[in-house]
Amino acid sequence: MQTLLLAIDRISTLIGQAASWLIVALTLMISYEVFSRYVLSAPHAWVFDASNMLYGGLFMLAGAYTLAKRGHVRGDILYGYLPPRAQASIDLVLYLVFFFPGVIALAWAGIDFFQVSLAQNEHSSIAADGPPIYPFKAVIPVAGALLLLQGVAETIRCVICLKRGQWPMREGDVEEVDVEKLKQMVSADAAAGTVATPAVAEGGGAREEVGVRDSHDRLDAPGEGDEGAHREDKPARETDGAPR
Repeated sequence: MQTLLLAIDRISTLIGQAASWLIVALTLMISYEVFSRYVLSAPHAWVFDASNMLYGGLFMLAGAYTLAKRGHVRGDILYGYLPPRAQASIDLVLYLVFFFPGVIALAWAGIDFFQVSLAQNEHSSIAADGPPIYPFKAVIPVAGALLLLQGVAETIRCVICLKRGQWPMREGDVEEVDVEKLKQMVSADAAAGTVATPAVAEGGGAREEVGVRDSHDRLDAPGEGDEGAHREDKPARETDGAPR
């Protein structure tokens, strides 16, 4: 089962990495259009639709990849502190109630959109030489199927976690932030702060004890304190011995 899950992760990863090259194509196309518009004074009307389709294709094809890397937006203020079985229970309910109905509807509707667009040889209506739209609409069912396949893998992981009490392995990839190292750094800083606090307290206690000893030493040793006491006692004795 673990081999199957990693194979699904690998498919989503490869497709996501391949789709990431659309960023390069989009950047080059927009750069050329800016040069052509402002330097050559020769804009192209089809660039608007083409840029939207490139970005939309990238967005849809990266959905399964992002799900495989657990990169979708999650309100994990409390989720991150839950034990693995509680996390798996929440994920399993959300997958069954919200994820699968929505993704199945997306894939099913995408098939119809693509068939109608292909039958009509649909092109963009913004310009006379607008690009064809049916290749872009073909991405909708493909992205929905990939997202559905990755969702099945994530559901199986939830069931395994409920049985074993820990999450199974997943396919690794380059991450912008190494979450595990970040957690280790935070834990180390927290541990260092916990250790340092008693040390400060002990040092403070030592300073307090030294202060107490110094005050006792000043009281016991002859010095300014005793002279002050003698100066206060002398008038009292003179008063007692004086005639009234």
